[in-house]
Amino acid sequence: MKIISWNVNGIRAALNKDLLVFLESEKADIVCFQEIKIADEASYKLGLSFPGYQTFWHGAKRPGYSGTAVLLKESLNGLTVKNGFGPAEYDDEGRVQIIESADFYLLNVYFPNANPELGRLSYKLAFNDALLLFIQKLENKKPVIITGDFNVAHQEIDLARPRENEGSAGFTKEERSWFERLLSASYLDSFRLFYPDKIQYSWWSFRAGARQRNVGWRIDYFVISAKLRKKIKKAFILDQVLGSDHAPVGIEI
Repeated sequence: MKIISWNVNGIRAALNKDLLVFLESEKADIVCFQEIKIADEASYKLGLSFPGYQTFWHGAKRPGYSGTAVLLKESLNGLTVKNGFGPAEYDDEGRVQIIESADFYLLNVYFPNANPELGRLSYKLAFNDALLLFIQKLENKKPVIITGDFNVAHQEIDLARPRENEGSAGFTKEERSWFERLLSASYLDSFRLFYPDKIQYSWWSFRAGARQRNVGWRIDYFVISAKLRKKIKKAFILDQVLGSDHAPVGIEI
């Protein structure tokens, strides 16, 4: 099974930048989108659809903000999708979807951004803690995979300029410490399983030609339960794919 995750920075914009061509070429079984920037009602009204896939929307209440979506191949059987994990202050922003299969849970998550002045750092840390408790409850039933835009670079290898960004949003001690807590709870960064020393990024600022110069950050992940370690066959970042300020990431399981 091939699973891809992508922060598309606006689903309508992505559709105008060959998103359908990308889906056809990759032929993923499950696709998780973040930052769709469209309300559920608008997506239905516009009739947005993706050939060969069932689509599940989880838009934010605030128009043009946040949100997630899941595509499941029509040929897949026995999978369910649930929007939200409980707390209204997070679910109202459309940040979490739970896909359940017979063998695992897959969480599509758009983690909050701490914001340049760290104005939402406390919100993000509270979200992270609530989500971790939820994940641990799911883990008691079956293994969990968490994917999406985590909005944090875990280690110095995961961003081009760690010294300059120390303490900045996405590279604060608090955000990185939480990521360590997640891994300590018997979870694995799937990309680092295959590429422990590889420098490859999944997000670049629009400023100063950062992508062309590859001045980026790796903030999009597939974090997997250690119970699934032997089932993960591949992990990858498709950093040549354009259409967003993020690159798609994926695994094969």
